[in-house]
This record gives sequence, C-alpha cells and structure tokens, in this order.
Amino acid sequence: MHEAGVRRLVASYRAIPRTATVRLAKPTSNLFRARAKRDAPGLDTSGLTGVIAVDPRARTADVAGMCTYEDLVAATLPYGLSPLVVPQLKTITLGGAVTGLGIESASFRNGLPHESVLEMDILTGTGEVITASADQHQDLYRGFPNSYGTLGYSVRLKIQLEAVKPFVALRHLRFGSINDLVTAMDRIIETGGYDGTPVDYLDGVVFSADEGYLCIGVQTGTPGPVSDYTGQQIYYRSIRHSADKTAAVKSDRLTIHDYLWRWDTDWFWCSRAFGAQNPRIRRFWPRRLRRSSFYWKLIALDQRFNIADRIEKRSIRSAGRPPRERVVQDVEVPIERCAEFVEWFLDSVPIEPIWLCPLRLRDPDRWPLYPIRPGHTYVNIGFWSSVPAGATAGETNRLIETKVSELEGHKSLYSDAYYSADEFDDLYGGETYKTLKKTYDPDSRFLDLYAKAVQRR
Repeated sequence: MHEAGVRRLVASYRAIPRTATVRLAKPTSNLFRARAKRDAPGLDTSGLTGVIAVDPRARTADVAGMCTYEDLVAATLPYGLSPLVVPQLKTITLGGAVTGLGIESASFRNGLPHESVLEMDILTGTGEVITASADQHQDLYRGFPNSYGTLGYSVRLKIQLEAVKPFVALRHLRFGSINDLVTAMDRIIETGGYDGTPVDYLDGVVFSADEGYLCIGVQTGTPGPVSDYTGQQIYYRSIRHSADKTAAVKSDRLTIHDYLWRWDTDWFWCSRAFGAQNPRIRRFWPRRLRRSSFYWKLIALDQRFNIADRIEKRSIRSAGRPPRERVVQDVEVPIERCAEFVEWFLDSVPIEPIWLCPLRLRDPDRWPLYPIRPGHTYVNIGFWSSVPAGATAGETNRLIETKVSELEGHKSLYSDAYYSADEFDDLYGGETYKTLKKTYDPDSRFLDLYAKAVQRR
C-alpha cells in the first residue's frame, strides 16, 4: 500500500512540466500565508496519509508524510503510546510538523517534533526518494526542519514514541504579574516538577498584564471523573478563576486523548470569530463540526468569495473604522526575555489572550534553519487575531519582527513575514540553506524558502 503511494507520488512528480513549480496537491493547509493560485497539477499524495506500522516494543512508528496527528494518535494510544510532541491541531501532518516545525506542552522536556525523527524518506528536487538520518544524508536530515517543503517532501518518517497514562491531572496556577508567571515556569522546567511532583505537560495563557495562568499536567492511571470540553464547556475559559489567594490553583482532569486535543475544539479561542462560543449558537453547532479543520473550511470559503473583506469595506465606509491587519504569529524568545516581550506586546498590540509554551531542544547539536541554542529554554508566544492597520503594509507584524530580533528570539514561518532578503538569510540558514538547495534541488523545482515565506506571489 505505502509503496504504491510512493510510486504514484514519483509518477506525478515526473508528469509536472519542468518549467512549473512543484507543489502538493493538497486541499487544506495549516499555513496562514497567502498561497498563489496555480493551474498546474500538484504532487499526488493520496497514498501517503496513513500509519504504516507501530512497534510497541521498540516504541517507534513508521508514518506516511501526509498522515495527520489525529490519525497517528488514534493508532498509538491503544498501545499506551504517544508521539513525543503532539501539535495542538488534529489536521497538522507529521511531515508538516517536521518541515514546518510544531510545538506543544511536552516541548519543555521533549523538544520539537523533528527531534524524535529517527529517519525519513524524502522526495527531493531531483525526483529521487532518499533516506536521511543522523547517519546518512545528515546535511539534509538536519537541514530539513523549517525548510517548508523547499528542499523536498517527506514520504515516510520513523519516529520515537513514549508511554502515556490514561488520564492527565491538571492544575491551573493564577499569577498577578507576568514576571512571577515566567519565574515559576522557569523553576518548573529547571526542576522538572511542581510541589515535589514530576510535571509532564506545561503551557500557559495570558489574559492581561495582571491575569496569567500556568497549566500544569501530570499523567495518571487513577480512574475518576473527567471534564468534557467538546460540548458546551470551553477549555480556555475553564482555566480562569478567582484572584482570591485561597483559590490560586484550580484543578481539573481529562482523558489523555481529550488532553492532547483540548485546544482543537475551539481552535484555542479563535472559534469565537465564527460565533461558535455563543451559547445559543453552540447548542445547535454539531460536535463533529467543532474542530479546527471545519473552521479552516470556513476561512477557505471566506477567502474564495472575499466575504470578510467586503463586509469590512462596507463597515469602514459606514462607521469610519480603519482597515484591519492580520497578526497571526508564533515567536520564540529566550525565557529570560519572555516577560519583557509579553509586557511590551500587551502595551503595544491590542490582542488577547496569548499562549505561552516553553521549549528546550533535546539534541545538543544545532538545526541550521532553526538556529536556537541547544540546552537553553525558550518560550513560544502565540497570538492570533487582527489589529487596526497602520500607514504601511504589515506595520504591526514588522514591529513584532523587530522586537523579537532585538530580544534574540526567532519567529515561525507559517504566517506573514516581512524580512528583507539579507535579514532572512541571517535568521534562517543563509549559506547553509543555499548549499542544501543546490545539492537537493539543483534545478529549483521547489520554491526558494524566502520566496515561499516572505515574497508575495
């Protein structure tokens, strides 16, 4: 089955004219960058969407590149196993998380998804499928993360798994200052625990400068009542509680399955843009359609017919409101600069809540296209909304890019970016990337990373 899918993929590659840019024939995407409309056919990945095999003894899985984490988790949980890091949204693919990076609340101890990859088969720009690992084609193995399909597409990945227990006990700790929250986060990461108990999962939500939370998860096999946030209750709202010192900590429990997908039902908090958090609407909104993939379909429909833009233009004319700038980003800053960035952001950008997720690379060696320091803690800060547009295109996004660089941080490339070519080279691999491109895509069958991530097409 998998071999047949690979053959179809290679055949579809060979059928694409050499003058056309190679792309995936993929109807959906978790990228927020505008994608150019192309009439040329894409790569046929229809046979590369499943789990090939799970080895419970070795705690590994062989997975097709276009397999979603939803399907991957469904295949591993019956064995009491999970990927080391499960990104928050069900339709993120394993190949996408590796070439485009992914993160979640296990990242403070397990790093990023690409660090659990033992080997991968990659269709390169030469039309060959080659195996890359720490022992063979090591340059591609280390340069593939953050290349966003510009060096090739993963066909198969062999990944490590870890044992998990059936439930996750949660404690939501409230803080009245960003600095106190970050200090507590750093202490948990350095000690690996909280109140003498090892911590398995750690992330946080900031609602304002004086209301932020750390969400601590501990796996447990003890049966008991669990919460359900796929119905009328909404997960991110459940985190909040009184500022009373007697209620500084709030407890909760979820199944491991529901914990891994706790953010997907409401796309963190972004489902409110569709009215899905309105109790009167939510009551009639089918559960099966309360998920990120359906919200993506609504966005695709909106983009196809320019619904929001038309409404916004009418509103601007009638109410004198300024146009909006989309600010949908994830950035990483060193933990010692995290409070500084968050306080600056809350003062400068009218977006809330924001998500915090600490990470620490497991591998002592560097990943050249994502050059953050090994052995050092960073905090991913996610914010997804829009703000009044300024005088220049992308004004707020540019301010954020400047601030992140000033704080020695890094920015993910799944959304809008505005760097100059020289800035981009300094941040995302430079000469190392150019050498990889010449080696594995000598005829430039795939887009260049700068063209794909920054330039408008």
